Amino acid sequence: MGHVEHSVSQAELAARVAEQFSASARLKLAAAQPLAAPIARAAALMAAALRAGGKILACGNGGSAADAQHFAAELVNRFMIERAPLAGLALTTDSSTLTSIANDYSYEEVFAKQVRALGRAGDVLLAISTSGNSANVVAAMRAAREQGLRSVALTGRGGGRMAAQLGREDVHVCVPDADTARTQEVHLLVLHCLCDGIDYQLYGAKE
Repeated sequence: MGHVEHSVSQAELAARVAEQFSASARLKLAAAQPLAAPIARAAALMAAALRAGGKILACGNGGSAADAQHFAAELVNRFMIERAPLAGLALTTDSSTLTSIANDYSYEEVFAKQVRALGRAGDVLLAISTSGNSANVVAAMRAAREQGLRSVALTGRGGGRMAAQLGREDVHVCVPDADTARTQEVHLLVLHCLCDGIDYQLYGAKE
């Protein structure tokens, strides 16, 4: 199917860009108060796990997979300060593991089997889905509970099916919006807040 030519002025396009910035900023400001406390709880949970010798496993699909990898990289390498590497692992990066599980079992199992193989009691699973309904992320949370891991669910749209998987000691950070792009933008800010909160608890204020 071919595209339909549509004449757009630079001013019109610039106005659309500016509105994207404004919409993102409005949501971030609106989400700050309701999300501050759960983000702080999630950062405390993660810092405690790392302090005890545990690790953080992260998973998601598409843009959320990129977020999982981004978060793991900032733990293993660094965020804002010079410090020792922290144990973070994205479950989205091993193509042989992902494709073999999807081929031999189902795509729904690609994260859950890794959680069962790599997760240990005291670790934390960071489960990311803008809809809260990603079947493989829901399955990973179920596996995490069976393995004795706690979960931090990073969602939008009310939390979907992931919300039902949360136990009393888990944390739900749910962006109060239904727009995927805007939710993903807030998710990135949440991840940076978690990195900052972890570093602050483990290493003190940034110089």
